[in-house]
Amino acid sequence: MLICATAAIALCLSCAAKADSLQSARVLLRVSNTAQQFDRQIQNHVTQVLRTYSSIVAMETGVELPNPIRAAIADCYAREYAWHKFERGFAVILSQHLSAVQIDLLIGFYRNQGIPPNQIQRFKNAIASAGAIAVNSADLIYKTSPGCVQQDSRLIRKYLFEAGL
Repeated sequence: MLICATAAIALCLSCAAKADSLQSARVLLRVSNTAQQFDRQIQNHVTQVLRTYSSIVAMETGVELPNPIRAAIADCYAREYAWHKFERGFAVILSQHLSAVQIDLLIGFYRNQGIPPNQIQRFKNAIASAGAIAVNSADLIYKTSPGCVQQDSRLIRKYLFEAGL
């Protein structure tokens, strides 16, 4: 009975620690302006995709991709890559790769509070996790969103077909 009670308490403490770590990871995402950076990256990606599609259509047909097609493509990316679809997953990834102390150090860093000298190695270790965090984040994006390429292709093909090109 005592073993079951101890196990239950340990499980509750573990769940509470994970919840605290997840909440801290969300704070880190907020103070590091990750949502704004993510949105900016998506906007840059959309600009590049539209430029590429427009160039291909212009080279192959000699016509410009019309604004309604361009807007529909941009809308797909805005919908499929909306921050709210990824925020929780990014927080989970951070909480899996960083200790609570490392997350707190990064929060302090982004809040311009500096790094205590005795925590510099932990800070370096947190920074060293960036590669694994990036890989897992890319995997999350890939698994979470079906993307827009198929829709883009259908829209462009339909436009070209209807235009007799």
